[in-house]
Amino acid sequence: MSRYLPRKNDYLGLFDDEDLFPDFFGENNSSLMRTDIHETDNAYNFEVNLPGVKKDNIKVSLDDGYLVIHAQYKNNVDEKEKRRYIRKERFEGSYTRSFYVGEDIKQNDIQAEFKDGVLNVSIPKKVEEKKQERQFIDIK
Repeated sequence: MSRYLPRKNDYLGLFDDEDLFPDFFGENNSSLMRTDIHETDNAYNFEVNLPGVKKDNIKVSLDDGYLVIHAQYKNNVDEKEKRRYIRKERFEGSYTRSFYVGEDIKQNDIQAEFKDGVLNVSIPKKVEEKKQERQFIDIK
């Protein structure tokens, strides 16, 4: 039985990534939300690294066939505690990534869990409906 792999505009395939701010840091900033996608018999699973992000600062949505993941990185320093940084390498701000998953997916089908800095999103596979085989009538 073949699986249905959605396509959008002939040049985008399943899980094609669309960084909304590709040149923000002068290079591919997808390293801020490194994502592994693997499949099982019944689903596609996304594992998104979001270290240092609180669960309340993560939003996952489905928009026109795109899985959209938005995360906001915040510095947890009190206003009273002003810091003079000698070097600052940790990103602070918000970031969004999107992946085309198909227009047949419904928001209720998607499951998400955030644990130990990793967001796990599971999207069920849609099975292509099998065409009915031609049946012949016996001639007597």
